[in-house]
Formats: sequence, C-alpha cells, structure tokens
Amino acid sequence: MWLSHSGQTPIATNGPGPGDKAAEGLGQSGPFQESERWRFDWDRPYSRDEWLDQVPTFSGHSQIPPVELERLLAGIRGAIELAGGSFTMGYATVAITASSP
Repeated sequence: MWLSHSGQTPIATNGPGPGDKAAEGLGQSGPFQESERWRFDWDRPYSRDEWLDQVPTFSGHSQIPPVELERLLAGIRGAIELAGGSFTMGYATVAITASSP
C-alpha cells in the first residue's frame, strides 16, 4: 500500500523503511489495527556558525574530549567554508498512526 496526502511524500507501508520498528511494535502490542505511515520531507538552511553550534549536542559528540572536539569543529568549519559558508540539510519526519477497534 502507498500512502499519499497533499504536501507529503508517499512511502511504501509494506517494505523496510523509516518507522518499521515502531509500526511492528504497535502491531505486536495487540490492541491496534494495521498502522499507517506518512513521510514529510523538509529542508533547513544552516550557516556555518549555526551548524557548528549544534555539532557538540549531537549524540556522542558531547563525550569527545575538548581538544578532539575542537579539531572536529575545525574540520567541519573548513568544509562548510569550502561549500560557500552555508548549506541546506534535508530531513524526513515519519508519522505512524494506528487505531484500536
């Protein structure tokens, strides 16, 4: 089955993809009917400084020793500068819903 709604990208609900584990958990929990999924693709532009402010908050980056983190940030800073000082990051948000009978 393919789901498609205005402003949303259709995604297959019968193959592997974003949200499969959550949908599987809903199905195995018992009281829910078959789940439905929607995918929302969106973009966000970042300046060099906006991105560098976020990097230390990513997952394990907060555990990197300060000297190594500074080297990482310097490398990322250089890459963004080579790309013109900014870039656009693509994101996908997946929503999964299920109802009970």
